[in-house]
Amino acid sequence: MDSVLETQRRLHEEIDRLEQAVVDQFMLNPKTLKERLLQVHTVDGFFDRISARSKDLGSVYKDDDESRKKEMDAISGTNEFGEFYNRLKKIKDYHRKYPNEAVEPMEMEFMNQQPTEEKMSALDDMFSGEEAGGRNLDLHEVHEHYMNLKSLKRTNYLGYLSEFTLFEEIERKDKNTDYQRYLDSLSAYLEGYLKRIQPLTNIGEIKEYGRQEFNKKWEEGSLPGWPKQEQDAAPTTDLFCIACKKQYAKDTVYNAHLTSKKHIKAAAQLAANGDSNGLGNQESVSEAQSKALAEKAKPEQDAAWSEFLIKKYAELLKSQIEDTKENVERRQTLTGRERDLELETDQIELEDSDSDDEEKIYNPLKLPLGWDGKPIPYWLFKLHGLGVEYSCEICGNHVYKGRKAFDKHFQEWRHAHGMRCLGIPNTRQFHEIVGIEDALALWKKIKGTKPEGAKKDQIEEFEDSEGNVFNKKTYEDLKRQGLI
Repeated sequence: MDSVLETQRRLHEEIDRLEQAVVDQFMLNPKTLKERLLQVHTVDGFFDRISARSKDLGSVYKDDDESRKKEMDAISGTNEFGEFYNRLKKIKDYHRKYPNEAVEPMEMEFMNQQPTEEKMSALDDMFSGEEAGGRNLDLHEVHEHYMNLKSLKRTNYLGYLSEFTLFEEIERKDKNTDYQRYLDSLSAYLEGYLKRIQPLTNIGEIKEYGRQEFNKKWEEGSLPGWPKQEQDAAPTTDLFCIACKKQYAKDTVYNAHLTSKKHIKAAAQLAANGDSNGLGNQESVSEAQSKALAEKAKPEQDAAWSEFLIKKYAELLKSQIEDTKENVERRQTLTGRERDLELETDQIELEDSDSDDEEKIYNPLKLPLGWDGKPIPYWLFKLHGLGVEYSCEICGNHVYKGRKAFDKHFQEWRHAHGMRCLGIPNTRQFHEIVGIEDALALWKKIKGTKPEGAKKDQIEEFEDSEGNVFNKKTYEDLKRQGLI
C-alpha cells in the first residue's frame, strides 16, 4: 500500500500529465468533422479525470483522519533515519517477492494522442444514421410525439424543423400535461445532442444563467406567449375555498362549488381535524390563497421554463438545424436509387478524408480541384468561365460558377424542387428563366394560350435517365426505337 505522501505525489504527477495531454490534443490539426469530435471528446475525458484527481488531492490535503500529519511527523521526527531505512527495507522486500512485476510509466499512457480505429468506432456508436456523425439532428421521434398532441397545428417533418421553437403561437389553454411531456422529451434530446457534439460546453452554466433571465422575465410578464394575467395579480379572498384550496373567478361558479359533494366532503374532513373555521395551523386565508395560486401556476411556469431552455439550445444548434432542413429538403427530391448511390459516395469520401497521407495543397487563387485532387490550371479556369457567377432566384438565390454548371442546374434537384413549389412544370420552355415573377408570368401566358382540345399524350411529360424532358408521344416513339 502506497504511503500518503506517495499518493499525493502520484496525483500531482497525473494532473500535470493530463494538462500536458490537453495541450497536445489541441496542437493536433483535425482534418474532418469526425476527428474534431474525437478531439473534443478526448479533451472532455481528460478534464473529467483532472476534476476527479483534484478532488482526491483535496481530500489528501484536508487530512480528516490525520494520516498525512502522522506520516509527516514520522519522517521528520528524531528517528527520521530509522524510518527511512525501515521504508527502504519494505520496498526491497516487495521487489524481492515480485521480481518480474511489469511496471508501465505514467507517461506511456499519454504518448500516442493520434486517433485510432477503436476510438473512431466508439464515436460512430454515439450517433444514429440520421444524425450523420453529428452533422444533422434526428427529431423524428419527437415530431411523432408532437403530432399526437391534440389541438395543435399539424405539420410535416420539414415544417416542424422550422417551427418547433415558435411556442408563442400555441394557445395557453393547450399547454397541458401531455404538452409538458413533449417539451421534456424535446429538451432532453437537444441537451443530449449538444453534449455529444460540443462536450466542452458547460450545460450547467447555461441553465444557471438562463434560469436567472427566465425568472426576471416571468416576474415582468415579458415572456412571449406567457403574459401576466391581471386576475392572478390581485385575486379576491371572497371567492377562495379554504377547504379545497382553490380560487374561483366568478360568484356563480363559487356558489355552485359550495353545494358540490367534493366540497362537502373536504369541509367535513377539515372539521373532523378540529379546524371548523378552515384556518389550519393558524394560517390566514390570504396565505392559503397565495399558496394555492402558486401551486396552480407551477405547471405553467415549468412549461414556460422548458420552452425558454429549448430556445437557448436551439440558438446553440442553429447551424445544425439549418443543415438538417437542407438535408431533409434535398433527400425528399431523390429517388431510392439516388439515395443508395449517395450513401456509397459518402462512405468513399469518409474513407478518403480519413487518410493521414494528405498533403497541404498550395492554392492561393482558390481554384477548383481536378480529378487528381490538385487545382486546375488557371487558363482552364478562365476558358470555362468559372470566375463568372450566375444566381438563380428559383433555387433560393443559389450561385452557380460557370456557364456549364448554370445550364446543367435546370435539370437538377434544387431547381426542380423550386419549380415544384411554384406549381410550375420544369420543362424546356422555362430554360434560362431564373426569376420567380418571370416564371409565373410565362406559366400564366402558356396556360392562357393552351388549346382546349389538347391531347393527353402531348400534355404529359416524361424524363429520360439523362434528364431530357419529352411529351408522352415522343417519349414512347423514342423508346420503341431504342434511342432512350
